[in-house]
Amino acid sequence: MKKSLLLICLLCSYSFYAQFQVQGKIVDQHTQHPLAEILIESIDHTVQTQTDAHGRYTIVVHKGMLISGKGYLPTQVLVSSSQTVNITLQPAYDQLDEVVIQTNTLSQKLKHTPEAITVISSNDIQRTNTVDYAPILNKVPGVFMQNGAPNTNKISIRGIGARNLFGTANIRAYYGDIPLTDGNGASAIEDIELNSLGQITIHKGPSSSSYGVGLGGTILLTPKKIPFNTTNATTGYLAGSYGLQKSSIGLAHNSHKGNININYSNTHIDGYRQNNTYNRSALTATGEININKANELTFIGTHIDLKAFIPSSLNQEDFDNDPRTAAFTWGRAQGFEDTKSTLLGLSWKHLYNTTYTQYTSVFGTLKDNYEPRPFNILEENATTFGVRSRIIGTHHIGTTKIKWTAGGELFTEQYNGRTYANLSEDFPIGTGSIQGDLLSDLDERRSYYNLFTEINIQPSKRLHIQLGIHANQTSYDIKDQIATPLEDTSGNYDFDPIVSPKIGLTYNLKAPITLYTSIAHGFSPPSSSETITPDGSFNPDIQPETGWNMELGSRFHFFNNTLYGSIALYRLQVQNLLVSRRTPEDAIFAVNAGKTTHDGIELDLNYILYQHQNSKLVVFGNTAIYDYSFDEFIDLDADFSGNDLTGVPASVSNLGLDLITSKGIYGALNFQHVGRIPVNDQNSLYSNAYELLNGKIGYRQLLFKKLNFDIYMGVNNILDKKYASQIQINARGFGGNAPRYFYPGLPLHIFGGININYTF
Repeated sequence: MKKSLLLICLLCSYSFYAQFQVQGKIVDQHTQHPLAEILIESIDHTVQTQTDAHGRYTIVVHKGMLISGKGYLPTQVLVSSSQTVNITLQPAYDQLDEVVIQTNTLSQKLKHTPEAITVISSNDIQRTNTVDYAPILNKVPGVFMQNGAPNTNKISIRGIGARNLFGTANIRAYYGDIPLTDGNGASAIEDIELNSLGQITIHKGPSSSSYGVGLGGTILLTPKKIPFNTTNATTGYLAGSYGLQKSSIGLAHNSHKGNININYSNTHIDGYRQNNTYNRSALTATGEININKANELTFIGTHIDLKAFIPSSLNQEDFDNDPRTAAFTWGRAQGFEDTKSTLLGLSWKHLYNTTYTQYTSVFGTLKDNYEPRPFNILEENATTFGVRSRIIGTHHIGTTKIKWTAGGELFTEQYNGRTYANLSEDFPIGTGSIQGDLLSDLDERRSYYNLFTEINIQPSKRLHIQLGIHANQTSYDIKDQIATPLEDTSGNYDFDPIVSPKIGLTYNLKAPITLYTSIAHGFSPPSSSETITPDGSFNPDIQPETGWNMELGSRFHFFNNTLYGSIALYRLQVQNLLVSRRTPEDAIFAVNAGKTTHDGIELDLNYILYQHQNSKLVVFGNTAIYDYSFDEFIDLDADFSGNDLTGVPASVSNLGLDLITSKGIYGALNFQHVGRIPVNDQNSLYSNAYELLNGKIGYRQLLFKKLNFDIYMGVNNILDKKYASQIQINARGFGGNAPRYFYPGLPLHIFGGININYTF
């Protein structure tokens, strides 16, 4: 009996006094990027340490640890043995200026960045139907996404990109560390499945030296990852108006050895208009392998299979009276795009020591597109390959902290574009497009290199200085396969090297207010369509647009972080403005013909009306007011100098509510006002201003400790407003037909669905 009591006492004593050595890594919940300077301490507060620059820690504790860091919600972890414990921290979005961003380049807190940056979390993404990017991006001041159809989108940032007729140009985009921007500067972020994203970071203006210096800015898409030591399976189904159906299934696993996340989705929409059916399948796979403490491999893969019909834009009469019709020529040709694209990327992270880290990525894409159009049939094949590598260093010189990065990116794209005659007019209506004789056959090798270096200097706790320089050269190797000697534009065309410097400062006046200012140079090469003349040949006279951005801003939070936000004032001046012109056959070509000035102010405010435990009610509002105009713009015999910039609203404002309750009920409501938009360079016609009201409500609950379900429904355009969701600028009417400026937006439409998550 005494021996038993002695044994019990010894076990209790061991349990009470046992000390365990715990090590691991601490990362951001949404991005899985490592977090530096996170405090780890024992539950009794007797021992503490901090994570290093790579998010790693080692500590000896009894029972457990308390983890805390500015910008992240605190957490407690219990331990019962010496072990490796990787920890995920959830960002506290009432402390956004403390959240760490740009971890793949130079890790720094948002409040220390001398530029306008918006971080969109996975929670923000889930407040929509997860089909359209537009409702998400249009809540960001300074960003405006036009959405003519599910496959017809155009993003502009601070007015840059608004004059591109089709698709997004003059804005850099990356998925992880892999560029989504092609050799001519065109980006299609809508190719990436929304459900696969953990975060969207938007850099406004040409200030991100390490990610290129597109005039409009940079959009970084971060793949979603699940928390450490978790395995789960997900499935979801969404249905809505106009034949919307989306189904998805996913499987994810994350451990100290690595992680993998596979997601498949299929989206079908009958369409609001004629010739508007949309079908899209997307397979996404991301993962990471922790080889050892010094080496990590990350991979990304996506495959998109898309067939979407094109209704095109309407004239004023059809827009007002028959918005569901397709443009006659596109309806007769039954125009569509049939696209298959694959993106693959592999990244290697190597820690030389606590001072130096290297990131190297190789990536490639394959894309095939077949697109019957009224004026011809386009057949495209493109293959890209690239390498991106950089070194990151951290040093301390006295009390001054210095972080720097230097690297480069090499990109090459092999492109073949053929056009064929479209014989649709020679056959009865309803036949659709019929391929005729070959009209053009153009091979291009599009190449560019980027060299960049960026340095952050922190001479004091209040002052941060950021310097950067970026160099680019873009070239084209053109081979016209069928041109006659007099028409042949084959040859090598090199744009002159472009060097883009920047300087930025941030200063913390006191705890709640940070000021910043910056001056940065940027450029944007022409998009693919802008380099090609209507007959399918290359235009050697096209030059990149270039410009300088000057900015002054502030981030702030008051009343114990219940009121927080930012304000930015900027001027962006652009030279070599690209101007699009139309031919009588509805084909398009571009010329450099102007200068513009973009003056604007952006204000973003958030206020926590109520917060208790896991319940929160937040009201937010933001506005962007624009004064964009042509400084010099002479196109042929017309002088448009002094006119408003075409395709940009005078202002965009948002007001909304976000609700989360401890009972699982959540909701979001967003009211948006969009000012009128000049639709031609003469400013003789403007689209009407409009208001949109969108809402979503749902219920989340955990069953049996492993099964989580989320059931929801939403309504977009609750006020049932008639509006133009995209503008076809400078449209012209031929053969007595009125110009087709307008894409009609969807009237009131509903959606609803369910997501189920099972954790193994």
